[in-house]
Parts: sequence; C-alpha cells; structure tokens
Amino acid sequence: MDTAVSHETHVGHHPESFIRHYVFSLDHKTIGKQYFFVTLFMALVGGSLAMLMRAHLGWPDRGILDPSTYLAAATMHGTVMIFFFLTSILTGAFGNFLIPLMIGAPDMAFPFLNMLSFWTFVPSVLVLLASFFVPGGPAGNGWTSYAPLSAVPAASPGSGLGQTLWVVAIFILMTSSLFGSLNFLTTIINMRAPGLSLGRLPLAIWGIFITAILALLSFPVLMAALAMLFLDRVAGTSFFVPAGLLIGGKLTPHSGGEALLWQHLFWFFGHPEVYILILTPMGIVSEIISTFSRKPIFGYKAMVLSLASIGFLSFLVWGHHMFVSGMNPILGATFTISTMIIAIPSAIKTFNWLTTLWQGRIRFTTALLFAIGFVSLFVTGGLSGIFLAASPVDIYLHDTYFVVAHFHFVMASAALFSIFAGTYFWFPKMFGRMMNERLGKIHFVLTFLGIYGTFYPMHFLGTHGMSRRLYTPNFYPFLGSVQPLDVFVSISAFVLGAAQFIFIANFFWSMLRGPKAERNPWQSNTLEWTADSPPPHGNWPQTPVVYRWPYDYAVPGAPEDYIPQTVPAAPAYAGRHGGGAA
Repeated sequence: MDTAVSHETHVGHHPESFIRHYVFSLDHKTIGKQYFFVTLFMALVGGSLAMLMRAHLGWPDRGILDPSTYLAAATMHGTVMIFFFLTSILTGAFGNFLIPLMIGAPDMAFPFLNMLSFWTFVPSVLVLLASFFVPGGPAGNGWTSYAPLSAVPAASPGSGLGQTLWVVAIFILMTSSLFGSLNFLTTIINMRAPGLSLGRLPLAIWGIFITAILALLSFPVLMAALAMLFLDRVAGTSFFVPAGLLIGGKLTPHSGGEALLWQHLFWFFGHPEVYILILTPMGIVSEIISTFSRKPIFGYKAMVLSLASIGFLSFLVWGHHMFVSGMNPILGATFTISTMIIAIPSAIKTFNWLTTLWQGRIRFTTALLFAIGFVSLFVTGGLSGIFLAASPVDIYLHDTYFVVAHFHFVMASAALFSIFAGTYFWFPKMFGRMMNERLGKIHFVLTFLGIYGTFYPMHFLGTHGMSRRLYTPNFYPFLGSVQPLDVFVSISAFVLGAAQFIFIANFFWSMLRGPKAERNPWQSNTLEWTADSPPPHGNWPQTPVVYRWPYDYAVPGAPEDYIPQTVPAAPAYAGRHGGGAA
C-alpha cells in the first residue's frame, strides 16, 4: 500500500457528530480507549469475585458462600479476568492505540472493521453479565468448562442456562478478537512509515504482531469446540458426551462422544492463549526498560527470535495440561520435553532485560518499577512451571493450589504488571496529561507486596495437598494445619484489592486534572512520541520518515542521550544501528 496515499485517505477529516466521534468512532485511539474503559470495568467485576472467594476461603466456617455459588464465583472470576480483561485490554486497548502510532500510520488498515471489533466485544460482555441474573445463576464448571459437566444441562448446579450463555459470550468474543487480529496484521505489514523496515520495528509491535498470529491460528479451534458444546447442550448431539453416562441415577440419551476431545481442543487454544497474554507484555516491558535505563535494548534480534520461538512452541505443549488424563507415558515425555524447551527463549528474554538494566542510568519511574516487577513475577512463575512441566511431579501437584500459584504469577500477575507499566508509560500520549508519580509508586509497592503475599503461600498449600476448587478446606483434617496460611492469603488479597483503588483514583484524577504532558515527556525514541499529546485525527500532518532503529540511547557523540527514529543519521553519532538498513 502506498503510505502517502494511505495517509491522505485517513487524514481527510470532516466534522463528526457526538455519536460518530465518541460512540461509533472509526479512530483507532478512541476505540483503544473504549476497550480500556470496558475492560477496566470487567477487571472490577473479576476482582470483586476474587475478594468474595478469599473472604470465604479465609473463614470458611462463616458460610459466606454456599458450594454452588463458590464454584460459580471461581468460574466467572477466571472467565472474566482471562477473556474479558487481560486478553481484551492487551490487544483491544493497547494494540489499537499503539500500532498506528508506533509504525507511523494515520489509522488502522480497516477502520470500520476496527469499530466492528469493539461493537462485537460489547455484546459478548453483556451476554456474560446477563448470565449472573438467569435462573440457576452463571456457569459453575470452571473457566475451562470441562465436558461432560458443561455439556449436559442437568450435570451440575452450574450447568444450566448460565453455562449456555457462557458458551455464546466466549464465541462472540472470539469473533471480535479475530476481527482485531486480521486488522493488526494487515496494518503492521502494509502501513509502516517509509524507512520502517521489520528490523526497525519496536519490540512492542513485534509482540502484538506475533500475538495476532497466535490468535488467528488458535481462536478458531476454540470456536469450533464451543459450537460443538452448544449443540451438545441444546440439540442433543454427542460430541463430548460418552454413551452410558449416568446423572442422578438416570441414563443420558447420548452416545459416541469423547469428553477428552474437549480438553484437547480447549488446551490447543488454551496454551497459545497463555502466550497471547504474555507476548504483548514482553514487548511493552522491553520498551519501558530500554527507555528508563537509557540504554539500547540488549540483543534486539535475539528478542525478536525468542518472541517468535515462544509463539511457535506454544502450539506444541498443550498436552502438559492433561498429564493425569491417562495419556501414554511416551506422549507425556514428549510434552515434558517441549515444555522444557520453551523455557529457553523465555530465559533469553529475561537475561536480555537484566543486561539492558545493568549499568544503565536508571530513572525509577512508576512505569519502570512495574516493568521490573513484571520480570520478577515472570521468573517466579516460570520456575514453578519447570516443576509442572515434569509429568511425574505434575501428577502429584495437578489441580492443587500449586498450579493456581504458578499461573497467577506467570500469566495473570505478570500480565497485570505490564498493563500497569504500559498505562503509566503511555497515559500522557493517551490523554495529554501526566499521572501522579507518588501515588503510582505507592500503588506499585502495595500491589507488589499484595501479589507475593497472596500467591506465593499457595505453593505451600498445593504441596500440602489442597485442591484448587475445594469449597471448605477445613473439611479435611490434614488441611487443618494450613488454615492460618489461608487467612494470611486472604488478608494479602484484600490489601492487593484495596491498592487498586489508588490506581483508579490516580487514573481518573489525572485524566481530568493532571499536569499537561509534553509531546515527549520520557525522552523516548519511538514514533508515537513525535505526535502531539494526545494525537489529533490522523496522528501527524504528514507521514513521518524513519531513519534508525528505536533504541538509540546514549549514542557516543550525540548531543542528547536519545535520538528519535525520525532524526536522520549523522556521521558523528550514527551508532551501530543509527543509519544502517535493518
């Protein structure tokens, strides 16, 4: 696509009505903000359910929740946080806002499809929220909704209409995500500014690019599984329901289904989904660490290759979620090896981040603190993942709180920290104002301590044998000795939850009353910092031209310690990457 023609096409701006500008907007920045606010609301929903669960588990004798309500809370907490918060904010909010700005494009390749993506996302949210108010309540079979519990409406208290709405909501969400992923890939491939070769792309864009590929390859698999599950529930088919299944002493009229097929399909989607939640954060954290250490990112090519390697390997490890399903030990060993191998590119990224920080002139902003916190959480969760990758160990630890601790560190909390880091970093560009750094650092300290206090003790609960979906831990005498640990976890969770109100207050106060932001308050190099804060429609009056890679910090001979990508190469301070073609 001709970039100049494309820019003229997108920049042609006419007065818009309120509805077109703020509701059914075609501008990628407005759509990104719409995603941000909706997903922030869903985070409050999912976080509130977590607080309910912890209030019950800390003091189970009080009977705060009954068994079916507890399982519904656990199911919807996982569903909301994974699908409707983490996935949607990283791709929908950050992806939409950043891609055109960081590649020098005026907008997305398909603005109408972009709007359609958001307005497909909204019905999925409404359908999921509606499931809380139907007879029988929301789905209660875990966020993975294993068959046959989820496939037969009479199988459990959480298998009624709420489970059907769960299926419909996730299917609509997957459709929305496919619209967005197609748009992301087309935009990044075809609409880069002149001079912005693939070798000069910021790592945040590489993360989003590979995430979009994973989504396009994995989401249709889950959509097919959801369609089959829906037919099992409402049309009497038998994709996932085996013959001879007894429920309440009655034989179900199904035959020929295979419950494990759902697990294979779900986890073939599910493990790439784990990396959909971590590849974009890896890119975000790379940008922030390089900017605030005032050093070029260490090992740029290795960072890109490790992102691609993680994406490829994520399709070869789904079986490690199924070690206890009776798989052949040879197949189990194969999945163990592939899971161990995926630790190699992850370790490359970790050491490259640490090397970038090493001997840098570090500016300890709130964004950098959350980025460093991301590295800490990712390493902690990754180390426990080595345990679970070994099938003999996983057989003992499977479905215990050890697994809960692992994925909350490596996936949920790490992704959350990258979201906070990215918000503090790009807030000036989003809203043209600065967030309060003092409140931000208080938020960081309380959140960091709250996360470790909440999830680290869960490793010990898991090794003690506490099952992850156990309604009343003190029912078993052997768990009586660890009840004080459950109390500590609940108190830590309340501290973690309370800390987020500091962020919410800081966010909205700063959006309305914060100090006006300069065009480039962090003295960063990437293209978005050459646009106004906030950027106008079309982002720039003219398409920017790129002359260098995005990490020219502390270049010898340069007048300042940063050189934006739009600055032509000069012989005195060209640097290793300054003027060369990448």
